[in-house]
Amino acid sequence: MRRFKLTSAPLTTTSAPLAKTSAPLTKTSAPLTTTSAPLAKTAAPLTTAFVALVTALLALATLLAPSASADDGWEWEDRVADADAVSFRGAAFDTCNTPPLDTMRAWRKSSPYRGVGVYFAGRGRHCPVQKNLNESWVGQVHDMGWQVLPIFVGSQAPCVYAENKKKVKIGNQPAKQGRSEAEQAVQEAAHLGMREGSALYLDLEAYNANNAACARTVLDFVRAWNREVRELGYLPGFYSSAESGVRQIEQARVAGKSDLPAAIWFARWRSGPALYQEAALHRDAWQHRRIHQYAGNSAETHGGKRLVVDRNDVDAPVAYIG
Repeated sequence: MRRFKLTSAPLTTTSAPLAKTSAPLTKTSAPLTTTSAPLAKTAAPLTTAFVALVTALLALATLLAPSASADDGWEWEDRVADADAVSFRGAAFDTCNTPPLDTMRAWRKSSPYRGVGVYFAGRGRHCPVQKNLNESWVGQVHDMGWQVLPIFVGSQAPCVYAENKKKVKIGNQPAKQGRSEAEQAVQEAAHLGMREGSALYLDLEAYNANNAACARTVLDFVRAWNREVRELGYLPGFYSSAESGVRQIEQARVAGKSDLPAAIWFARWRSGPALYQEAALHRDAWQHRRIHQYAGNSAETHGGKRLVVDRNDVDAPVAYIG
């Protein structure tokens, strides 16, 4: 068992000017209830002070204890790991081909974006040849002030809708395949300078989640991928359509399944940013671990440089670089 303990990355939160859409924190823990009988009037002042101290300590322990709510969508290890992760709140774009450095520089100065999604590995990528992507590129864009969202496009659901993804379907050993592709994802991320504690997002394109056999295969694959990524010291994220993969993962969370993603990236286009208003997810699930891809294939020009991008609202962990 290759359990990890992240100690190297400090808590970092970076914010972009994008208006907040996240819902306020809702307190769910019950208030501390005192049932003990009142202290006798003859008790010494020292005893009274001791009782007050114990009561205060119990109240503090109640506040610090992890919630046992059935709505928890991740394991306690992820809560600890997330304390050491790099978190980003703001606007991000992703595009099929990694942009050249001069474009990244121009967009950093002129666009509203501060995060960039990078299709760094996986046999299912639509743009498998990334001529600009290497460790130097990752380091330089990070030095410019960009936050990097690593996307791994591996094997796809047997019932995937997209014709160009049907050649890379998950096989008849989904758990084994999930573990193998997780190892590849971590190796490629490390090669690009993304350190332990980085979030890596598994991309599964839209599929027929009503196909029970297909859905079981997908869940076996995803859970094995998540488990292995965790074992190797990284945070597993998950990208999919809100109406297929994301809805299935939410159902698994409600059912109490283990080895689920640490962060959710859901696609629902033509809706505007709505991080915590997504119908496929419980409002309280994956708090500060969400990305909403709310528009796709949008042509934009900033600083004289044109790209066709998907638009994202981010409140989630990103790559740890440095």
